[in-house]
Amino acid sequence: MEAKLIAFLCIFVSLLSLVSVSHSEDVDLNVKVVTSIATTDENFICATLDWWPSDKCDYNQCPWARAGMFNLDLKNKILLNAVKAFNPLRIRLGGSVQDQIVYRFGGMKKCPQMTKDKDGLFGFSHGCLNRTRWDQINHFVKTTKVKLTFGLNELTGKKKSQEESQEGTPLWEGDWDSSNAASLMAYTALKGYKIDSYELGNELCGTGVSARIEGVQYAKDITKLRKLVNALYPDPQTRPKVLGPAGFYDKEWFNTFLEHTGPGVLDGVTHHIYNLGAGVDKTLINKIQDPYFLSQVAQTFKDISTAVKEYTPWAQPWVGESGGAYNSGGKDVSHTFANGFWYLDQLGMTSTFNHRVYCRQTLIGGNYGLLNTTSFIPNPDYYGALLWHKLMGSKVLSVHHEGSPYLRTYAHCSKNNAGVTLLLINMSNSTSFNVTVKPDMNLYPDQSSDLKKREEYHLTPKDGNIQSDIVSLNGKALRLTKSHDIPAIKPVLVNPSSPITVAADSFVFARLSYLNAPACA
Repeated sequence: MEAKLIAFLCIFVSLLSLVSVSHSEDVDLNVKVVTSIATTDENFICATLDWWPSDKCDYNQCPWARAGMFNLDLKNKILLNAVKAFNPLRIRLGGSVQDQIVYRFGGMKKCPQMTKDKDGLFGFSHGCLNRTRWDQINHFVKTTKVKLTFGLNELTGKKKSQEESQEGTPLWEGDWDSSNAASLMAYTALKGYKIDSYELGNELCGTGVSARIEGVQYAKDITKLRKLVNALYPDPQTRPKVLGPAGFYDKEWFNTFLEHTGPGVLDGVTHHIYNLGAGVDKTLINKIQDPYFLSQVAQTFKDISTAVKEYTPWAQPWVGESGGAYNSGGKDVSHTFANGFWYLDQLGMTSTFNHRVYCRQTLIGGNYGLLNTTSFIPNPDYYGALLWHKLMGSKVLSVHHEGSPYLRTYAHCSKNNAGVTLLLINMSNSTSFNVTVKPDMNLYPDQSSDLKKREEYHLTPKDGNIQSDIVSLNGKALRLTKSHDIPAIKPVLVNPSSPITVAADSFVFARLSYLNAPACA
């Protein structure tokens, strides 16, 4: 009798699991198409390149290999093709050790190689960017049509405060010595190299990470950078933007800095996000599919957007660096399909708070690269970023539904196309959603034969394993071609009268070209 009862219970549990796997919900998605709620840059997607040497290690692993800018093979065909596919990709070159990089220009004779140094910031000595490498970087930028943000060393000329206690991050004092940066910038302007923007310092604001600077002093330094940029680039049409402070949001520090920054100094207010915590955190895989946890960072985006509007309305907020999990990311999560739950949700969320740009740490390097650190083969988030760049326009629309919080939804005017594009993220591993779009206005739906169908791009993990580093598009694994080109990204065409089916553990981009949106006119 007992054996029969156990057998019955086993069958019952199995049936329950089958029911849960096949469960689906119908959702009405309300999209407000009359007015937009925010605006992004046309090149909202951005990725970073870092200076870390190959012996940068965390948690007994060294995931940078030769991906740091001193060692990166800028002629690698996969790298070139991956960047060219965006046409253009915005890249930010900077990172933790940028405030230890000196530039061999303007008669500078010594050019030190970065090595391990227990007394140096982040455990490394100063490093040197020479003219040859700078020419190579700019050749790469020109070849791939990159929009480059270059991070400058802010600590030149500064010294540690003698009054600072042994506890906490050291305070650095004194004015920024811009002479070394000026020699690099003058050479750059003379050669006609295109720089989209210059950024001053890295993670020196608030309590800092390895060093910190007071907000008033930073405002003074970045004003000096603005004057230098204006002098070297007299034509406003080709003049690089000025960005800062490139660190973690601290309300008091940011407000002080912005209050002391005059009109016309800043173009972008950059801040960094690592809201998933340490890369070694064993709960990382759970955090990235927890809508409650992921929503907590929204307040930061709102606060920064509000502060910029109040103190420097001529500038715009940017996420200047975001890798999700800090210390090079999580080795079993950050390069996998699962990371897209966090990454794509971040893109959607920040855009609703008027952030113009979102820079992903990294393009390559660490565990969180869009490309594999050694093979250069694209990781799943690369394709999510590419689809966003190609489909999501700069005007952000309001969306709302009464369904499960595990269904995250975002809408933009379509990029270079009529209508609206949706991003639907299903964080549930057991429920699929059938989404019916309900616009607040669609008086004259376009019924021309070419625009009847809805374009859908369904991203799913290979073999249903969310920790796979292979992603499928509409059921077909995305792999490089034999010539190392990025594979064609093609949609499935669906009757617009049917709901959009969002499978469990999947992302869907859906372009509704037939939806006439006044906000997108």
